[in-house]
Amino acid sequence: MEPVHGVLTCGSWIRRPDNVNLVVLGMSRTRDSSSVLEFFSFDPDTTSISSSPLATHVLEGTEGDPVTIAVHPSGDDIVCSTTKGGCKLFELRNEETNLKVLAKQLPPLQDVGPQKCVAFSIDGSRFVTGGVDGHLRILEWPSQRIILDEPTAHKSFRDMDISLDSAFLASTSSDGSARIWNMEDGVPVTTLSRKSDEKIELCRFSKDGTKPFLFCAVQRGDKAITAVYDISTWNKIGYKRLLKKPACVMSVSQDGKYLALGSKDGDICVAEVKKMEVKHYSKRLHLGTCMTSLEFCPNQRVVLSTSNEWGAVVTKLNVPADWKEWQIYLLLVGLFLASAVAFYIFFENSDSFWNFPLGRGQPARPKFDSIIGDPQYSDDAFGPLDM
Repeated sequence: MEPVHGVLTCGSWIRRPDNVNLVVLGMSRTRDSSSVLEFFSFDPDTTSISSSPLATHVLEGTEGDPVTIAVHPSGDDIVCSTTKGGCKLFELRNEETNLKVLAKQLPPLQDVGPQKCVAFSIDGSRFVTGGVDGHLRILEWPSQRIILDEPTAHKSFRDMDISLDSAFLASTSSDGSARIWNMEDGVPVTTLSRKSDEKIELCRFSKDGTKPFLFCAVQRGDKAITAVYDISTWNKIGYKRLLKKPACVMSVSQDGKYLALGSKDGDICVAEVKKMEVKHYSKRLHLGTCMTSLEFCPNQRVVLSTSNEWGAVVTKLNVPADWKEWQIYLLLVGLFLASAVAFYIFFENSDSFWNFPLGRGQPARPKFDSIIGDPQYSDDAFGPLDM
């Protein structure tokens, strides 16, 4: 599709009821316009964002520009980090045919400065922020009770992600280090091992529920690799060169089947996690520009990417189509019917002991002696018949 033009700083999918997907985009202030959050509908048939927003929220001048956005799994709450006003909380409501955006208070994160990373846990019970100043905060949600307030977690946050079971937080720093935190109480668990020439830049947990891995985009000298860590031991178990160039954004699909990387010069590659093989590659999608966000659509094989120069781009992936639920049920019904037909044919054409006509006058009825057999012959599963 054609890019949605505008000075974008961030973007994200919003999953609404009935599997309806919206897109929220954060626009920075220009000479002729204010900073805004705009909410768009998404058409899965045309793989495109609507040309005009469903709703718009204007940020005040004292709040600055949007930095990054996190959407609650319910699709109702949205937190936006700004350059001047800390984090802002918004609630979405459907009123008849209109979408309404309500600004709400978020006292623990008011005036905390720009946050490089913001994220909700998969179960929606935790909210985490990582500041440009290296400050880590973990909040209980929706109570907003502070679980952890660590001013010196990193030199400056680079990236973060929360595990599928909401037990661990992985975070990376601008100095190339990466740490693991316990989400229950905020206690540090470990620091990931790395070689002297390695910088761990991006991190994402696996999400298929069977492979407890942490994927990290690592810069090893002048080579870019994707390293895999086992989260039961936090040891590196291998690596693969997928993108083969420095990455600036990373994402995992909600079903855990695909891993996406966006390069610093505008390319995107999507790899199948099971085999760690690239299945889709888009060159020059954001030509010469570092992407600000990359995210899989909640229920479509589609990714949303944004950059300051090229705006928002929605890309349909060239990967094998998934089975729909109705297709699975249809296959099961077909297998059942095929089994029934096969059994009927086998029964009609078999020489089964039980498969003989029961009518007295039917010519095909076997003689009584042939049924009883030779009384001297006892090789019968039922034994000799007592007459």
